[in-house]
Amino acid sequence: MLDIAIDDRGDYVVCRPVGELDAYTVPHFREALANLSSTPRLLIDLSEVPFMDSAGLGALIGGIRRTRESEGEVSVACSRPTLTRLLHTTGFDRIVPVKETFDEAVEVLLSPTPDDT
Repeated sequence: MLDIAIDDRGDYVVCRPVGELDAYTVPHFREALANLSSTPRLLIDLSEVPFMDSAGLGALIGGIRRTRESEGEVSVACSRPTLTRLLHTTGFDRIVPVKETFDEAVEVLLSPTPDDT
């Protein structure tokens, strides 16, 4: 079972899946990310995801791609060593900032980009 909490913090929106992201639960996650694709700043907090398979990773990448196509910014908070290792091993951290703490992910998300200066 997967629950997804959405929290609009004003400057950014948090998407926090709670539960495993696998082939059975990923349609719900994919739908949530699609609904958030026009969000200017999206933080995906994976701190409550104990397991993610390739279907979950694919949904995550697809959601990030859609948000970026809408000119949005994305960062990921991930404090779980097994998921962090997966994200680094697959090169995911080269396409989007992956930070260990929520606060670090917020800081990266709200930092001005070179285009903003």
